[in-house]
Amino acid sequence: MMDPVTIISARTLVFRVPLAKPVSTSFGTMFDRPAVFVRLEDEIGTVGWGEIWCNWPACGADHRARLLTTDIAPRILGRPLPAPPEVWRQLTAATEILVLQTGEVGPYAQVIAGFDVAYWDITARRAGVPLGKAMADGAAERVRAYASGIHILDAEQMIAQARIDGYRDFKVKVGFNFDRDLDLLRGLHADLRLGETLYADANQGFPLDKARAFLQATDNLGLGWMEEPLRVDCPDTVWQELGGATSTPLAGGENLVGEQAFEAAIRAGSLSVIQPDAAKWGGPSGCLAVARSARAAGRRYCPHFLGAGIGLVASAHILAAAGGDGLLEIDVNPNPLRDAIVPRWPVVREGLVELPAGAGLGVEPDLDQLAPFETLSLSAEG
Repeated sequence: MMDPVTIISARTLVFRVPLAKPVSTSFGTMFDRPAVFVRLEDEIGTVGWGEIWCNWPACGADHRARLLTTDIAPRILGRPLPAPPEVWRQLTAATEILVLQTGEVGPYAQVIAGFDVAYWDITARRAGVPLGKAMADGAAERVRAYASGIHILDAEQMIAQARIDGYRDFKVKVGFNFDRDLDLLRGLHADLRLGETLYADANQGFPLDKARAFLQATDNLGLGWMEEPLRVDCPDTVWQELGGATSTPLAGGENLVGEQAFEAAIRAGSLSVIQPDAAKWGGPSGCLAVARSARAAGRRYCPHFLGAGIGLVASAHILAAAGGDGLLEIDVNPNPLRDAIVPRWPVVREGLVELPAGAGLGVEPDLDQLAPFETLSLSAEG
């Protein structure tokens, strides 16, 4: 049992980095990289950090920051709080009507997730243990990582650099041009070395016939998985039909919201790889529960993440606590918001990443390094 925690201040900081080279997906292009950090402080001066998903649209970062300080913070400031999973459930339940009223399912889930990361960080720091150990006594001290965010047109060069940087697993984005993507993917597979694996992500970019054709054409490549080949809201029967047409594992979860949605996906069985994003839904509280449910059903838990450094470290801790053979997603595109954490992290060696050894997340944002990119700072006190 943990002692009750009283949060006395909540602060959100918004950062934005223009991109010299935009990041493209099948649904659109990111011209800058935003991030929203959450800073909580408790009654004894412990500080915890979290991150709120805000990749798209970039202008939504400010809205999420305001939502946390004006709506979520007043619900938790100045009163003794129970353990993080219970607070997460309380906040989720307390905002259900607002979600229905506003239609803002995503923003509310995301700000609660960012709060949950920060609150877990505080509780683990108070206990003097790493976040992963706070969630599970037997949490691993290192996890396997894969290089992500690789556009198919840049993949040859980016995979070569990622290999030098220590990665042995590589995920490329497809869904732009069927025949060209297919030819390039075959070439990348031919260049793999012993112990390396290639993965593909279509970002919901295919209709069923194209997804089936693409998977059948790549069935002999031994892809680690095909991520989101279809819209996530396709009926289970459509996903089952696609899964029956290929030996390649299907992956998804970053665009599912809510425990019921994840339980349904796990129960349906079409997704072999379950990929919730802790800054987008659930935080450590929700995602660890999903991870355990997925593993109990024989699925693989591989956290999705494409953001800044705080959310990435949190994702690593959740994976370490969940156990299994999952992989940590690390976007290898340039991103100062990901790199501006102290101490420096991650360092990839032979495909593996050591978790930070300090209490809580084990890292903090380098606010001096981030200062040129700060666009908004909001605070609430209680």
